[in-house]
Amino acid sequence: MAWLDCFFPQYRVKSAAAIPYQKLWQDGYRGVIFDIDNTLVEHGAAADEQARQLFDELRSIGLQTMILSNNRRERVASFALDVSSGYIAKADKPKVKGYDEAMAVMATTKETTFFVGDQLLTDIWGANRAGIRSYLVEPIGKEVEIQIILKRWLEKVLWRFHRDDRRTDDG
Repeated sequence: MAWLDCFFPQYRVKSAAAIPYQKLWQDGYRGVIFDIDNTLVEHGAAADEQARQLFDELRSIGLQTMILSNNRRERVASFALDVSSGYIAKADKPKVKGYDEAMAVMATTKETTFFVGDQLLTDIWGANRAGIRSYLVEPIGKEVEIQIILKRWLEKVLWRFHRDDRRTDDG
């Protein structure tokens, strides 16, 4: 069903660490926007060593980074400070405004930016609406908030109606 395509990523990967960042840099990408919860760390968790190393690697490649989260400012600012990234909190994903603001801060374009997130109905739908390449990662950890549980159930329904011919991008 083509009308459902807006909810699905261009790429599915196991984790944010599995994305070929160096190759994306070589292909002309200059900025990456990340969700936090269940994308980089478990829901509500602080930045861990793996997340800090990932952002260090991205900077060494030359990629600009932004955190884009629907979470409150205190949570997002703390995480972003730990990984030395810019951020936008209370982004109201899937609205396009936050994605556009993130690209403006990084001085990138739709053609030179990609997004990494774990939810179809906020992260991926928003990235697709913004016209940027989207990567869906497998969620980290177990969800505890009822709204996330409901979104995951809706995602399962969407996947059942969608022929998944998307590629994995592991280099």
